[in-house]
Amino acid sequence: MSTSHWKRLPLSDIAEVRLGRQRSPKRAVGPNMRPYMRAANVTWNGISLHDVKEMDFTPEEFKTYALRRGDLLLSEASGSASEVGKAAIWNDEVPDCCFQNTLIRVRAPAPLVPFLQLHFYKDALTGEFARAARGVGIHHLGAKTLSGWALHLPPLGEQRRIVETVDSYLTRLDNVVATLERVRRHMKRYRASILNAAVEGRLVPTEAELGRAEGRDYEPASVLLERILAARRRRWEVAELARMKAAGRTPRNDKWKARYQEPVAPDSEALPSLPRGWCWASVEMLGGADDQPVLTGPFGTALGKTDFVANGTPVLTIGSLDTTGIDMRKSLYVTRKKADELRRYSLEAGDVLFSRMASVGRAGLVDHTLSGALFNYHLMRLRLDRRAISAPFFVMYVRGSAVVKSHVMNVNHGVTRDGINTAQLLRLPVPLPPRAEQDRITSEVDALLSPEHAQLDFVQSSVLRFARLRQTILKRAVEGSLVGPCSYGG
Repeated sequence: MSTSHWKRLPLSDIAEVRLGRQRSPKRAVGPNMRPYMRAANVTWNGISLHDVKEMDFTPEEFKTYALRRGDLLLSEASGSASEVGKAAIWNDEVPDCCFQNTLIRVRAPAPLVPFLQLHFYKDALTGEFARAARGVGIHHLGAKTLSGWALHLPPLGEQRRIVETVDSYLTRLDNVVATLERVRRHMKRYRASILNAAVEGRLVPTEAELGRAEGRDYEPASVLLERILAARRRRWEVAELARMKAAGRTPRNDKWKARYQEPVAPDSEALPSLPRGWCWASVEMLGGADDQPVLTGPFGTALGKTDFVANGTPVLTIGSLDTTGIDMRKSLYVTRKKADELRRYSLEAGDVLFSRMASVGRAGLVDHTLSGALFNYHLMRLRLDRRAISAPFFVMYVRGSAVVKSHVMNVNHGVTRDGINTAQLLRLPVPLPPRAEQDRITSEVDALLSPEHAQLDFVQSSVLRFARLRQTILKRAVEGSLVGPCSYGG
């Protein structure tokens, strides 16, 4: 479709572009306090008035930085490059309002504003603004860059038709995506209810119930745990005696045995009651033969820029853990030489990864395809005694129990983003069913959630497909291939 009748020009030819006023502590109080907009007030869906702040603007500054109806506000800076340049039209939401230097104001003739906002939406959503941004850590678009931003403008009548057509398409697209998001929320609630019932003993008949119905005995989890802990102590004693013998020392009595540190059991009185045959244990009590049942990944300083390659040994990051498991798409890769140096942090099938920062408390099960992969400092590896607890059951517990969320919240004094350390994770209380019951619970959960997995994958892939469609619509609109040219001037 021909766009030869469109005009090519820089933004500065048709609009005033200005960076906002810098915020400083001395401006926090003063005789001319005014509300102001900042990057946090500009969202993909328009202006947000959730948290409007104030600072002092002199009368002269107010003339320069005051907002008018129809102004376009663009996010100038963000820690995420993909957020740079998102734009919203100002409609006098707050009287006598100004703007801060995390925003750029574009003031253009009113008839041009809707198409400009559409153009900026496309440039932000397709990453063109992100690619033009500069800076490390904080990405800046800059008023100078935006002033010279290349535009391809159709006549006004065609602009209006394009904007109306795009609004119609995106409204329908938004309605479909909103429906998919509702479906996704319902599915997540269903998943949560299944997991919660599983780890509270309400999903399958318990070993105690089956034993009574079948006229047989069963081993309560507490008995199995005592036997495993006793065997662990005996292994320590054998190793300690061997160590003393190698040092040329022979113990005269059993006092040396007091050096053994028993794993600390959780305070069950402060925890919910459990079905008959279950017991509360701690992660420390459930540790396997490994002397470090919980291991934090290597510090960032252990990996330099030259260690990373396009293909090599995968390193799982906090982005690799989502609400349903491990996602390899956000993994990094290091050389084989570096992987050999860090082999202490190699994963084995059956290990559990636990996020210790940001989204604290997410967990994923390592399968055989990930054996040999590494993990970074934001993650912890749990290696549990499989005779006592199955790793799939533990992962279900982490994902589905309010006890885990409460433990993480208490550790972090009411917030969930500060992080959790090894000692705190070792104290995490875990409900322990008889071992055979754990396997039945896992099988039942798999049967109930397998169809849900496929449905959730379909919903998520549909949301991504519609996101790409949104970009295509905007791109075609701005390139002039969405609607035909006007048959009249204007």
